[in-house]
Amino acid sequence: MVEREVVVKNKLGLHARPASVLAQKASKFKSEVRLIRGEIEVNAKSVMGVMMLAAEPNSKIIIKAWGEDEEKVVEELVKLFEIKFGEN
Repeated sequence: MVEREVVVKNKLGLHARPASVLAQKASKFKSEVRLIRGEIEVNAKSVMGVMMLAAEPNSKIIIKAWGEDEEKVVEELVKLFEIKFGEN
């Protein structure tokens, strides 16, 4: 299992577009991927699940993955957070 903490840097938080980008990226991998914010844990491959986190700017999120490509999926999702999902 691989686990990394990230911070939401987007001005509007994890709204519909970044949630969709994140779920699409996570779905390309075979590993199970979860996002955790506080007491809420959701499937990162589900747009609705990601949106249920209601992650505002500066929220801390834990990305947790397990499976054959766990390291790669976590690395790719961390990159999305770092580049603010392509938003300015």
